[in-house]
Amino acid sequence: MQINIEENLMDFTETKGILRQGIQLPEVVLDAEKIKVIMINEVPPEDPNDNFYSKAENPGYMQTTLTLFKDAGISINSIQDIINRGIYLTTAVKSPKTGYAVEKERIEEHLPILEYEIGLFPNLKVIMLMGDVAKKSFNMIAKKNTKKNAIPAGSTYKIRDNEFFYENLRLFPSYIMTGGNILIEKSKCRMITDDIRRMEEYLQKNT
Repeated sequence: MQINIEENLMDFTETKGILRQGIQLPEVVLDAEKIKVIMINEVPPEDPNDNFYSKAENPGYMQTTLTLFKDAGISINSIQDIINRGIYLTTAVKSPKTGYAVEKERIEEHLPILEYEIGLFPNLKVIMLMGDVAKKSFNMIAKKNTKKNAIPAGSTYKIRDNEFFYENLRLFPSYIMTGGNILIEKSKCRMITDDIRRMEEYLQKNT
């Protein structure tokens, strides 16, 4: 079933009365039934031309993302290649940062959009939480529905090798996969690429 993600989320925000000023939503049409993985990053970039689904040449978010996938041994060259593998990329918060950190109020404001967005994919198997904002956002969703966090507190490097589930979804806590500094931080890059490899192995065993 082909759906326009941006239109769906725009309709949802209008229905819920969520302010749309500064919001960037994924501009992509895809077959929702074929998506098996959602990778939730932190926030969209200041420049929409750098976003995952931008039609611009070499969007900033895709430069690092493609490198991480290739280092994980997955041959891709575009966002469409990622979608064709059943992977959907999005952000926990739908507007860029206004400071160093993402305010809790902003996370809470955009949380209904993220929860609705996740629900668009009926055959989802895995959610990768790329960074603390994604982890915090998903824990808020889980706590609202189950009264407990899906991912325990603790540094990502200490907990990432454990297996976490929310209902029938396998969760992988990892690190932010975008930003100019990410490829310089070799230890984080190694952990992200390892998490992507483990995600692929899980899918192969469970689909």
